[in-house]
Amino acid sequence: MIAFGPIPSRRLGKSLGINNLVTGKYCSYSCVYCQIGKTEVRSVLRQEFYKPGVLLREVELHLNKLEKSHFPDFLTFVANGEPTLDVNLGKEIDLLKKFGIPVAVITNASLIFQQEVVTDLLKADWVSLKIDSCNKTSWQKINRPAENIDLNKILDGIKLFSTLYRGRLNTETMLVQEINDSVSMLEQNAQFISSIEPETAYLSVPMRPPAERETNPVREEKLNEAWQIYKNAGIHTELLAGFEGTDTGSTGNAYDDILNITAVHPLREDTIGELLKKDNADISVIEALIEERLIKEVKYDGKIYYVRSYN
Repeated sequence: MIAFGPIPSRRLGKSLGINNLVTGKYCSYSCVYCQIGKTEVRSVLRQEFYKPGVLLREVELHLNKLEKSHFPDFLTFVANGEPTLDVNLGKEIDLLKKFGIPVAVITNASLIFQQEVVTDLLKADWVSLKIDSCNKTSWQKINRPAENIDLNKILDGIKLFSTLYRGRLNTETMLVQEINDSVSMLEQNAQFISSIEPETAYLSVPMRPPAERETNPVREEKLNEAWQIYKNAGIHTELLAGFEGTDTGSTGNAYDDILNITAVHPLREDTIGELLKKDNADISVIEALIEERLIKEVKYDGKIYYVRSYN
C-alpha cells in the first residue's frame, strides 16, 4: 500500500503517490474538508513507519509494473495523514533520487517549525505548503489542529523555509464557505503568501466527500474574488476547482489498485470504471470490496465516489 497510481494531478501531471504512513489516518490536523475522513487521534509525534529500504523497494516494484504511457512525472509523498510525521522522510527522498524522477511532498506545514522537518523538506524538488488561514480562529475551525500546535510558529517556520528552499515552492488554500472566505481573511492570507514568493499559490475547494458533510465549497463568485485578491497581491495564482480526469495508472491488479488509491484518494465512479477496464476486471471487484467492508460508496455533489473504509 506504499505506492499507488499514478493518478492524474492538476499540479503535477502523472503523480505516483507514496503513502509513507501506516494503514489508518495519522495526522496533526483533522480538517473539516479532508477526503480521508476524520482524524481519530491527532498527533505531532514523528516516528518510523517503514524502513527506508522497504519504501524504496515497494516504489521500485510498482514502477516496474507500469506501462510506459503511465510512467510518472513525479513521485509524490501524499499520505493518509501528514507525511512529515514520518521521521525517515529525508532518507526516503534521498533514496528515491535513484529513479531520476522529481520528488514532491504535499504537507500541511504543521511541523515546519521543527528543524528536522525543514532539513527533510529541503531535499524535495517540489513542495506544497497548506496555508488555509493566517487567522487563528478560522485556522482552528477549518484545520482542527492537535494540541500544542502554535499557528504563529508555523507561519514563522514557513517564512524561514522559504528563504532556504531552492526547489519549487507552492502553497495551497482550501476555501470553505463561511469559515475562511471573508475578504479580510483572504487579504491576510494573500499578504502572507506574497511575502514567501511561491512559484504558484493554488486555491481549491472540496471536490470529494469531506470529513464533515456540512462542509460546503465557496461559490464561484467567491472563488473568483479570492483569485483577484491573490492576483492583486502579486501572486501567481491558479484554481484547483475542476475534475482532474479518469486516467489513473494501473498495475493489472484491480483489487490492489483500488485499495491502494482509495486509502488516500477517493475514486469517482467514472474513474473507477476506467481503472477496471485497464486491469481487465469488472464490477464484481467493487462488489467484493464493498462486501468485505474495505471500501464504501458515498454520494457527494451529485456524483458517486468510492472511499476506503476503516470501520
